[in-house]
Amino acid sequence: MKNRNKLMKMIISAFFLALSYTLPFLTGQIPEIGSMLCPMHIPVLLCGFICGWPWGLAVGFVSPLFRSLTLGMPPLFPTAFCMAFELAAYGALSGLLRRLLPKKKAFIYCALLISMIAGRLVWGLMMFVCMGINGGSFTLGAFLAGAVTNAIPGIVLQIVLIPILVMILENPKILNLKD
Repeated sequence: MKNRNKLMKMIISAFFLALSYTLPFLTGQIPEIGSMLCPMHIPVLLCGFICGWPWGLAVGFVSPLFRSLTLGMPPLFPTAFCMAFELAAYGALSGLLRRLLPKKKAFIYCALLISMIAGRLVWGLMMFVCMGINGGSFTLGAFLAGAVTNAIPGIVLQIVLIPILVMILENPKILNLKD
């Protein structure tokens, strides 16, 4: 039973990785807000919630790097590199907090919000480091624009969509995964 559960988590994680690879193609069809929807974030957060922190961390770290190396988008440095750490934080924290917090619906929102804030802080720290290495600067204004202002549609979408999907996918009749 334990091997079956591990195999299911691996298969579901692969699905989330594929989704994070392809979802930007769909949102890219909406030029005004496509990139603002943060399409790679959704599958990574879901992977953490559904499959657990190790899988969420792995899918989060690999997603932007894999997409960058195969498609050239996002650009590898500093964008995909910094996103790898950001998305790894999302996946790891959403899975870890879902495991540690009570299994009530309200705590899905708590885990989500903490993961979203921490991931954006990790992204900001990595951008600060990478820009410093390149001899540039990463200001508070650039952080707020990149992490908040330009991401408002994605933030709203994540807060609305992810808890609903987690509640559906955690239904024992759907995936039947155990921690």
